Amino acid sequence: MGVGDTEARKEAHLRLTMDGPVQEPVSEGFAAYRLEHNALPELDLEAVDLSTTFLGKRLRAPLLISGMTGGAQRAREINRHLAAAAQETGIGFSVGSQRAALERADLRSTYEVRDVAPDILLLANLGAVQLRRGYGLDQCRAAVEMIGADGLALHLNAVQEGLQAGGDTTFAGLAERIGAICRDLGQPIVAKEVGWGISGAVAARLAALGVGAIDVQGAGGTSWARVEGLRAPTDRLRTAADAFAGWGIPTPDCIVQVRTACPTMPIVAGGGIRNGVDIAKALALGADVAGVAHPFLEPATRTVQAVVDRIEQFTFELRLAMFATGSADLAALRRVPVQRRGMLPTSRP
Repeated sequence: MGVGDTEARKEAHLRLTMDGPVQEPVSEGFAAYRLEHNALPELDLEAVDLSTTFLGKRLRAPLLISGMTGGAQRAREINRHLAAAAQETGIGFSVGSQRAALERADLRSTYEVRDVAPDILLLANLGAVQLRRGYGLDQCRAAVEMIGADGLALHLNAVQEGLQAGGDTTFAGLAERIGAICRDLGQPIVAKEVGWGISGAVAARLAALGVGAIDVQGAGGTSWARVEGLRAPTDRLRTAADAFAGWGIPTPDCIVQVRTACPTMPIVAGGGIRNGVDIAKALALGADVAGVAHPFLEPATRTVQAVVDRIEQFTFELRLAMFATGSADLAALRRVPVQRRGMLPTSRP
């Protein structure tokens, strides 16, 4: 796939994720869970503390804007609006895949945001499969240095690649290469899915390779099968995209599996988080921070303030959920019983 093709693909992804019918809520998602209400919380709403530390950076709230875009001229303003809003609200931000900018220098500016966000937790981003396509330590370092990042997300998107004409599906032997980058980069590596989820078994393998955090990105949000189906050039790929529209592990199940398999692993809960109550549920189930993408995309096409307003809506809802469960801080929230439909309440130790 040529670099021009890559830029066109990113333009199409941006358009379709904003305007296309690509959201895929699942019945086993966050709506299937309920936090135990506390009618007598014995604390003041204003006293609830949302702050946390993730990958060595202090966050004012346990929220990361997940990687969405870059590599297309339209993406430059979007990424800068997202990063500036993250700076103002004290949360983290990841850019989209930087492959395009590594292959074409004139696209670097679509990812560069440090001048508007000097203090945030900022993650670079590359497709892990590129480690089977000639990329190695030099390219990973270049992605981090390009934007002054605090770490690197390596995204795992096997189904998406399989649904793309000319997609990269050479995943054999990839674990060894990921392990080498974890060992030699000198920056934390976040292993992340893109919407089909990471199981407990895969998380244990990634932990053994040395990753610094796992972003589960489970089913329940944007369906990249639907995105690829809308741009597929053949009937075979369109039909396959429809078949895989409901594929994947729901995000809450991912969180529970990964926390059970890797008790001390930092976890980002992404995939289908649509409000602050979903964030509260994700944290009570075992996540450390929440990763949110689609709800911030449309505001980012407008202004920094529009993104700030959306972030503050999420954090207000999270604060209120914590107040309503009697949770003065995130440690207390993680002890709140969580009930799944048809099951007895559970709580983490």
